[in-house]
Amino acid sequence: MGDQPLHEVGPVYKELCMDFCDAVIKVEDAEFHVHKVMLCKCSPYFRALFRRWSLPDKKIFQIPGLSPDMMQLIIEFAYSGYISVTEDNVQELLLAADQLNVMDIVQICCDFLGEKLCPENCIGIWQFTNICYSPELQCKAYRYILDHFEEVVSCEEFQQLTVDELTAILCRDDLNVRKESTVYEAILHWVDYQPDQRKVNIAQPFSKLRLALTSDDYINKIVMSSELVNSNADCMHMAIEALDIIRCPSPNSSFMSEFCHAVACPRLPNAVLLAIGGWSGENPTNSIEAYDFCADRWINVTDNLEHPRAHHGAAFLNGYVYCVGGFAMVEHFSNSMCKFDLNTHTWHEAAPMYYRRCYVSITVLNGCIYVMGGHDGYTELNTAERYRPETNQWSLIAPMHEQRSDASCTTLSSKIYICGGFNGNECLQTCEYYTPETNQWTMITPMSNRRSRIGVIAYADHVYAVGGFDGNAFLSSVEAYNPGTNTWHTVSSMMTTCSNFGIEVINDQLFVVGGNNGFGTPCNIEYYDVITGMWSRACDMGIFRSALSCCVVSGLPNVAEYIFPRHALPLLHLEDESVESN
Repeated sequence: MGDQPLHEVGPVYKELCMDFCDAVIKVEDAEFHVHKVMLCKCSPYFRALFRRWSLPDKKIFQIPGLSPDMMQLIIEFAYSGYISVTEDNVQELLLAADQLNVMDIVQICCDFLGEKLCPENCIGIWQFTNICYSPELQCKAYRYILDHFEEVVSCEEFQQLTVDELTAILCRDDLNVRKESTVYEAILHWVDYQPDQRKVNIAQPFSKLRLALTSDDYINKIVMSSELVNSNADCMHMAIEALDIIRCPSPNSSFMSEFCHAVACPRLPNAVLLAIGGWSGENPTNSIEAYDFCADRWINVTDNLEHPRAHHGAAFLNGYVYCVGGFAMVEHFSNSMCKFDLNTHTWHEAAPMYYRRCYVSITVLNGCIYVMGGHDGYTELNTAERYRPETNQWSLIAPMHEQRSDASCTTLSSKIYICGGFNGNECLQTCEYYTPETNQWTMITPMSNRRSRIGVIAYADHVYAVGGFDGNAFLSSVEAYNPGTNTWHTVSSMMTTCSNFGIEVINDQLFVVGGNNGFGTPCNIEYYDVITGMWSRACDMGIFRSALSCCVVSGLPNVAEYIFPRHALPLLHLEDESVESN
């Protein structure tokens, strides 16, 4: 166009822009010489603009509502199929692509935002999807808010929520909070941002508090002593009713039952611990029980199509629970692997391992399953292999320095740590880690105790070695490894001796499930809290068993099928809300 300089564009566009161009796109003071066919190819908006909304001989098209920079990126994408999305341009680019109906760019931007979700930006991204609608991104951002609520509350965006948005979030059964007091404190934090405007609306989010899950002491000394609460008749009425439920949890009317459910029903867990198989009585079992930590209850979810297994490994990956090796009724020392679809409750055979492995160690790293050691029916193994689910294939990796059966392993900071076990002659106190990038095993400082039939788990940035058998006695002792200093230190011992148990971390607590205490196979469950440094009891499983395997499953759309029915729970406050006297 005459004296108007061509807007600066990329090399592909530059090369083609002056050859046979049949349109000019004007955005503010910038002009882009384009080929209609190229823009029509990437957007129905341009097809309509050039073919239905204008005469065939029209050459110049003014497009309002976006900047030249965004138009440049979109035109360059039409020619090259490439777009540079950054944190600085993603929202403006998404709005522009949505306006022009360039759905490939919309998807690229939504994927980018979805990958960048964090406590500081998730609310802003969720609210942004009300302007530029993307159901997938909206759902993902909202799910992030619910799953990371305790971290989100302390971020600036939390205070930007409207009263209706906050109330809707607090109403959710699947809001992930360790204690209901977190919800109360979140309401106060939200009000403090604009106290004059918001205190008049406090009863709306306050009504979604499940106060009866706290304690008499907490409600009296913390909640009812707050000026915000005691100056609001509706909030005080709700607090008094919650106290009545705590003091007398036996409602006599249908109205009371409905109210009790609203204020005393535990929220849904964002993850569930599964205890799979094991040795119960004189035989392996196929029992699967799921632990609902919000209700402190186990539920039986056994699928009788699976064979009984013990001394096996279990791992959760991509929506499936994989069971590997072990001792089975059909095949005593197994190289088989099967996977359980948690959505359909169906079992499927997967590729077998290279080696038969009983007393095997298993973990997940970077989307792959790793298995190490075990016993093949003849000898203890030092071999290890890796399974890629996308190809359904196993491959051998470097062997360990030690032969190990009845060891245990975990993943921490992109390394696999394996500790203890039995080498055919003695129980081991040695430990080593595997680095996938170099395919090498490296020995680390040994544990302070020999430990076979051990539990090893990554927890609080350390590797914990729990219980086991030292060749003479069953152990209750626990030690933790610091990778930064290559040292072990002793932590609080378990309440009982234990070996051959399942071990996992859920709800920021380390759980020891089942096992053998030297006298039998009790169904005791213990958990350790690194903050308090104490072990506590949890609800027992339904059956006694050892040599089981545990894994934590999350992100289940059908989580209700793996949790204890809320209508069957007694009306008891389940949280420890101790309040110190001033």
